[in-house]
This record gives sequence, structure tokens and C-alpha cells, in this order.
Amino acid sequence: MEKRNETTIALRRIGTIRTPYREAEGTPIQPVFGAGVEGTVDVFEEFAEGLVDLEGFERVWLIYWLDRAGPAELFVVPYRDASPHGVFATRAPSRPSPIGLSVVRLLERRGSTLRVADVDILDNTPLLDIKPYVPRFDAHPQSRAGWFDTTRADRRVADKRFHRD
Repeated sequence: MEKRNETTIALRRIGTIRTPYREAEGTPIQPVFGAGVEGTVDVFEEFAEGLVDLEGFERVWLIYWLDRAGPAELFVVPYRDASPHGVFATRAPSRPSPIGLSVVRLLERRGSTLRVADVDILDNTPLLDIKPYVPRFDAHPQSRAGWFDTTRADRRVADKRFHRD
């Protein structure tokens, strides 16, 4: 029997994501539903040099800590369905390791600040990493999407089901 690995992983915050969304309820549940909504990504000065050459990319992946998500749940009713699913078959924020991932449009870079659009992230969210979006690697539009392919739910904004007050 395989022994469970209890290693603690330390993540380093590299900045803060600023958006108009102050609370989960009413926040878009994916960047596509936040089309046109702008925010900023303030990267700490010690990491600013890492932003060199990012301007050539239309989109970037933001990887962040879901610091206001509720406790982890392994079985959830996601925003886009009325039936329960295993959390790893959803994008629900109440996860064992609450890491968020959003692809946003990069509008401009000014020093250590990025102006972005199409945001679905709560204001003052801790930023963990930034990666360029490369369509050749990151887009697979013909892929199967499990229960998402058959759901009839059309929810586009969050309610309070996955967040702490």
C-alpha cells in the first residue's frame, strides 16, 4: 500500500490582483463571463524583471490563491449544473488546495503593473504566478468536457455557496 505523502508545499505570493469584485456573489464564474471587465495585477517589485517580454502576448494565465473560498468539499453542486459532482470534475473554488487559474487579456504593462481584462477574480486576491497563454499549446476546442457537454444550466455569476462570509 502506498504511503500518503504529507509534505507541506510553500507557495510564494508574487503580487496582488485588483478587480471591481468585492464579494463572491455576482462575480463572473469564468473569464469569458467577465468579458470587458478590467483589473490590474500588481507584481511585487522584486519580481518585476520577470515581466520583461510579456507585452507581446495577448493573453496570460493568472495563477492565484482562492483565499476566501470555503472549506474543501469533495462532492459539490457546481455553478453550471444542478447535480453533484466530484470537486476535481468541477471548477468549484472549495478545493483541498484552493488554487485558481484564469486566462485574461493583457492590455498593457506599466513597470510592475499589468492592466488586464476579462477578469473573474475577487479584489485583493494573492497572485502566485503568471504564464503566457500560447494558443498552439493551450487551446483544444474539440476536446470532450464531461458533464459540461450536457448541462442545461447557464449560470454566469457566483452565488455564496463556496465562499466564507
